[in-house]
Amino acid sequence: MDKNELYSKIKEVLVNDFDIDEALITPQASIEEDLELDSIDSVEMIVKIKPFLNSKIEPAAFKSVKTVQDVVDILEPLTK
Repeated sequence: MDKNELYSKIKEVLVNDFDIDEALITPQASIEEDLELDSIDSVEMIVKIKPFLNSKIEPAAFKSVKTVQDVVDILEPLTK
């Protein structure tokens, strides 16, 4: 899965499972400020995305995540 496909999956999860307006979801959108997801929501988002990954997610990797693009960049290698 390439970064564009993963971004689309993440966007789909955010719209369908978190009722976030699709117009708010951009690569530069802040997870906390723009999308208003707290840490529990972020964990739930990762759980929903996990079926698209081929490797285990290391929770420590998400300490630096701030934007939707950060999520894509961290998860994309795990889709290989």
